[in-house]
Amino acid sequence: MTAVRTIAAPGGVQSLLWCGDDLVDLVGGGRRWAPDGAGQPSLTTWGGFPFDRAALSPSGRYAAIWTERGTKGLLVEIGELRLLREINRSYYCADAYDYPLGLGRLPDGREVLVHCPEEYNELQVEDLVTGERLTTGPREPDDVFHSRPEISPDGRHLLTSGWVWAPFGVAGVHDLTAALADPTVLDTASLFAPRVGLDEEATAACWLDAERIAVADSAQEHPPGSPQLGVWSVPERRWLHRSPLERPTGTLLARGNQVLALDGHPRLLDAATGALVAEWPEYELPEKGGCYGVNHIPSPVAALSPDGTRLAVGLPDAVAVIELPPAV
Repeated sequence: MTAVRTIAAPGGVQSLLWCGDDLVDLVGGGRRWAPDGAGQPSLTTWGGFPFDRAALSPSGRYAAIWTERGTKGLLVEIGELRLLREINRSYYCADAYDYPLGLGRLPDGREVLVHCPEEYNELQVEDLVTGERLTTGPREPDDVFHSRPEISPDGRHLLTSGWVWAPFGVAGVHDLTAALADPTVLDTASLFAPRVGLDEEATAACWLDAERIAVADSAQEHPPGSPQLGVWSVPERRWLHRSPLERPTGTLLARGNQVLALDGHPRLLDAATGALVAEWPEYELPEKGGCYGVNHIPSPVAALSPDGTRLAVGLPDAVAVIELPPAV
């Protein structure tokens, strides 16, 4: 039986980030809660703009907020919530898929922003603080609507989830270090082979470590819509594991050799076998599968602590902090 701590948050939270042991609702203007539940009020209102998503940089010094189905975002410095700059994406089908934005760190230590500032299908990498474009030159990107870019823990690869017309969910892995010298690497080359052949619809993906990704999909060689969880080796370019699931995963958060699946309620799964380790059905979350859909279902408001021991989940008037079972 895992322990759960409930923190009062009247009116609910709009986002959750772990800043050390504190929880912060950055979209809500920087509301903050200490481990003992003591709260601090909002520092700002962001001009009343309807932002609804937030992400923290690896250093914890910077963050981004944006509108999941809009075209506007902000980069800010944590602390006094100093605005660094505004960012935008293409209007094209922006109301039909999640804003593509990811923060990460390159091997040389630079923190970067990955997004699609001009074209829906053109990934760009920028210095997070200065805005310097690190991927410059002619581009001819594939016709892919990118979402959920995620840089690998070692900063050498980029994972994306997205979709192509019919619509059909896809995932891709790109050599990020090579892209800094030749940005066209982000346009076509994928180190995740199923992305090329569209053998199955990828609904979610995340990095388990610097060499492995977990991918949720609906494999076409199985009964239609049958959910599966797989582990793909980037250096070996092959599946290490494929496992059937009883229900879709929704958003995935990595935790070593396990993943947290956030469809409907939090579930902790073994990444290699798909086996259920633990679940918390009493904490209701949106039933959201992939990153696209004409009818927008907001992504779950949840955050995994940096050490992987706690999951924070936004509730109507509170935040539940779930102590997770020991990692394996």
